[in-house]
Amino acid sequence: MAWNVFKFCTALRALGSIMIVLILGIVGVTYYVIVVAKYGPALFYGGLDSFDAFLVLVLFHFLLVMLLWSYFTTVLTDPGGVPPNWRPSIDEESGDADPLVRLAREDPDLDLNQSTMLGEPANPRTRVCRKCNRFKPSRCHHCSVCGRCILKMDHHCVWVVNCVGALNYKYFLLFLFYSFLVTTLVTSSLLPLFIAFFTVDEKHETPEILVATFVTFVLNLSFALSILGFLIMHISLVFGNTTTIEAFQKKTNSKWHYDLGRRKNFEQVFGKDKRYWLIPAYSEEDLECMPVLQGFEYPTRPDWDELQQL
Repeated sequence: MAWNVFKFCTALRALGSIMIVLILGIVGVTYYVIVVAKYGPALFYGGLDSFDAFLVLVLFHFLLVMLLWSYFTTVLTDPGGVPPNWRPSIDEESGDADPLVRLAREDPDLDLNQSTMLGEPANPRTRVCRKCNRFKPSRCHHCSVCGRCILKMDHHCVWVVNCVGALNYKYFLLFLFYSFLVTTLVTSSLLPLFIAFFTVDEKHETPEILVATFVTFVLNLSFALSILGFLIMHISLVFGNTTTIEAFQKKTNSKWHYDLGRRKNFEQVFGKDKRYWLIPAYSEEDLECMPVLQGFEYPTRPDWDELQQL
């Protein structure tokens, strides 16, 4: 019998709330060690120690605020779903030549699952999800955990209890970015204490603080190294205008029709307004002038037809 991974989808949904508590727990322990146990008291030492503690605390709090802002924006933002009555645009999808699209426009209540007697759509760009019984826009994929189609779906992430798609991909990337910066800052700040843990015989801290410091250092070091790998991977995906799912499709076809160049690829995720690149939000102008941010329309390379003939 074939192993069906999707039978664990319900378990993944239940795991979500636990992951939020886990992340907040790690943040809480880290905050206690950095602020309460280590650098908070160092503010009153005087001299260079106080200045170093002040810099660390200011930077730590700023990055932590940006991390939590990006994280909860990713969690609470709908990644983008397909409206029930959405139909492929005739101009965009050549729907006038597709019997399935024409019938769907004439009968909004058409059951696409029962319409398979018509065969596959005449236009290969006209995509249908047989699980949702709806048309699928370009770059849209069905998520078995969420139970619906997600616009420009990248993956379902248990850490954010949500799918990562067209409408929250930027926020997810910023969450990775600020998580890496925070964990790197914490690791480098606690490194002298971690070394002293093994080299200094006389310990001035209480056993509770020593244990918390040791655990915090190990956790943040582990997360920094793992997040770095994910961050590098997703940066390469952004510059190639590709999602994690689409990366597997590109293995069979090196010519990617959504690759418009690194600059334009980057802007399709982060927007054109540089002031908003490092915060989990978009400017009103970008939202109005860039349809790509809505997840339905994606421009292709102007030389795509020529490349296909090569």
